[in-house]
Amino acid sequence: MATKRVLIACGNGVATSTVVASKVKDYCADHGVDIQVTQCKMLELHSKANDYDLVVTSGKFKDPDVTTPCIMAIALLTGINEEATLQKIVDALKE
Repeated sequence: MATKRVLIACGNGVATSTVVASKVKDYCADHGVDIQVTQCKMLELHSKANDYDLVVTSGKFKDPDVTTPCIMAIALLTGINEEATLQKIVDALKE
């Protein structure tokens, strides 16, 4: 499987997305999915998202112009349903 490009977005593109990115990278590596991660601000998603295979956000995001699959991963911050969210991300990248 080729390296998948994942865009991870949070409010300011720094703190929260770093936590999410770390968990996503580790889980994907453990499940044999090779990814390249880029972090950004939620406001940048409109112009960047379609250049990636998957978008993972720390908040709600909807944009009719974005065709890339998007998964909200607040569970990676709260710890509630974290495993299910990580598995959903891996499954989306394997499709």
